Amino acid sequence: MVRTKQANSGPPENVALGSLARLYECKLRRGKSSFRQKSTEFTLRERPLIQVTPIRRKVECEVGKQVRLQCSVQAPYKVKFNNRPAADFDCRNDPDFGDGNDGDRAVASCEPDKVGEKTAVCEKNEGRWVEEEDTCILRPVQELLDQSQFLNSNSLPGFLRQLSNVTGNLTEDVVASPNDINAIVQILNNVANASSSLRITVTKTSMEDVLLTAGILTTDDAKASWDLLNANSRTSNSSVTRSNSSEAERASSTFLLSIETITKGLSNDSFDIDTPSILLNKTTFTGTFNADFNSTVVIDIPDGGSNNITVVTFASMDNVLPARDENNSTFNFINGRVVLVQSSDTINNVSFTFDIINETLGNPQCVFWNFSLFNGLGGWDSEGCQLVFNDNETVTCNCNHLTSFSILMSPGSLDDPLLDFITYIGVGISMASLVICLIIEAVIWRKIRRNNTSYLRHVSIVNIAVSLLIANIWFIIGAAISDATEENQPACTAATFFIHVFYLALFFWMLASGLLLLYRTVSVFDDGLTKKSMLAIGFCLGYGAPLIIAIITIAVTAPNAYIRGSGVCWLNWYESKALLAFVIPALLIVLINLVILLVVIYKMLRRRAAAAQADERHVLLVIARSLAVLTPFFGLTWGLGVGTMTNPKNRGIHVSFAFFNSLQGFFILVFGTLLDRKTTSAGISSSSGLGFFRNWRRGRDGYNVSSSASDASHSFVNT
Repeated sequence: MVRTKQANSGPPENVALGSLARLYECKLRRGKSSFRQKSTEFTLRERPLIQVTPIRRKVECEVGKQVRLQCSVQAPYKVKFNNRPAADFDCRNDPDFGDGNDGDRAVASCEPDKVGEKTAVCEKNEGRWVEEEDTCILRPVQELLDQSQFLNSNSLPGFLRQLSNVTGNLTEDVVASPNDINAIVQILNNVANASSSLRITVTKTSMEDVLLTAGILTTDDAKASWDLLNANSRTSNSSVTRSNSSEAERASSTFLLSIETITKGLSNDSFDIDTPSILLNKTTFTGTFNADFNSTVVIDIPDGGSNNITVVTFASMDNVLPARDENNSTFNFINGRVVLVQSSDTINNVSFTFDIINETLGNPQCVFWNFSLFNGLGGWDSEGCQLVFNDNETVTCNCNHLTSFSILMSPGSLDDPLLDFITYIGVGISMASLVICLIIEAVIWRKIRRNNTSYLRHVSIVNIAVSLLIANIWFIIGAAISDATEENQPACTAATFFIHVFYLALFFWMLASGLLLLYRTVSVFDDGLTKKSMLAIGFCLGYGAPLIIAIITIAVTAPNAYIRGSGVCWLNWYESKALLAFVIPALLIVLINLVILLVVIYKMLRRRAAAAQADERHVLLVIARSLAVLTPFFGLTWGLGVGTMTNPKNRGIHVSFAFFNSLQGFFILVFGTLLDRKTTSAGISSSSGLGFFRNWRRGRDGYNVSSSASDASHSFVNT
């Protein structure tokens, strides 16, 4: 609000009379604050009235095309256009979407042989256009999609032949495009609806065209497109329900449903159709039925009466259908052929014998595709089916109904009592050895501070032992969680995280020992890094690096692909390859330490005995001996651990890994502590408990300790 008033007496407030006023006051109020200004002159301006023509208009961008924009304002204001240079745009020089600022949306045309459009959003943080939607479809496929809505008995055969030709001629483009696959699925769905509603009989020739088209969509080259389509099928918030509606809401389920519906319209003739990816057999039988289809599936019907049966065997339907089951598990795999069975009469007893595709998987489930699971999304269901027989090569299932069947399997662990015995007893021995190692180190701790190299070596040994001990404790906790009747994924994830951290810490402290050995061997003078500096480097390397690696691993792969999820609390391998976050650093450290050993041995052989002090040389020899034994031992152990992942059903590899894994603590005790004569002479010179305690007290008080190996007396003083 602007108020004007005379400074002395005069006109009333809000009246401006220049002839009478000598001093004017301007008061601007905004909320609770105000601004005052006094002047002998008073000028009032009207606010600008801006007019723009046109206010909004969509135009097609063409080179050289101009659009007239008119902007006007009343006097005394003036109009000035500010041309914004291209350099100020957040997204620039995109060949499809041009220039734009953060949040702008742009639409671009498809390639010349496609129809539809692409929509993108300008992302300032990325400095480019991010594609938001792509509806581009091959022009011939779009034309067939339009035609498929008006099919009849006369046009259907020719249409299916044309569909087969287009799909076959454009195979490479079709399988690489989720949009084209989805469009062809919709075409097959329209064909299925037309054949069902109009009761059109599907001939052998027409069915062959359908299978040729469908087979192209199931090839390995189309898997990436199907993965993208299935990834858009969100099931995490869907409850598992069984409804009467069999309508599928997503492409993969719609695809299978279309094949089933079209197959129901086949003529009554008996015939076989053999295409590269799909095999169809239609026959009539009376009484029992037993047949082997493509040497991958055996179907046995003990009492089927007089019946017409149609069997469709898919060679690679696992590329299309996701392996989700009633529990929406992400750790299952389709490990057998998908087989569709239909009959003219009801069959309540049928057996399937599937050849296993991947023999490394276990835990077989006999399942069928239930189109009504997950509110119509579809998934594998085991209702009405049970496992009859399972060996290393085949799985036999028995079901009380007919539809599309297969088997789900997941990465499993061997159920071997000997393996369990070796694992738990071995871990117990390893933990006991580590506790003994730590007790010995505690007894002699005060006596090893005179020599920096000896002190740092023992720091490394202690932390190696502590890391392995904590890792073994978490291993036992993880095993208990895995054996529990109820799944506890958060607890299993926590156990896996700490097992990962402390097993890595074991290797990184081994690396710290190797670097210490290399530094002390190469460095002739002892005035380099201080003891505190080397301790800081050791702890940063020993615990900092494992913690960073473990945090990055869980951040990238959690929550669905961090742990194995198959009854074992350990890093995932099959989905996310999270196990590489342990294997690569561990084996790389083994390689680095072996190289360090070669360098150290070369240097020590060339250096004369008098070139180094006796104590220093002794410590270096102990470190070298420890690394020479422990490094290849740990490398062999975890090399076998990788073997259990790549070949999980090999009993020999599992037993070998469990055996060597159980010896890790014992080897640390022997080669890290007991074989050091100075350690044993200083801390375990008396076998009696009193002598043990006396030696410990002497070490604390700075007493002289005699070394039996050198027949010399050394004084250890607290520092």
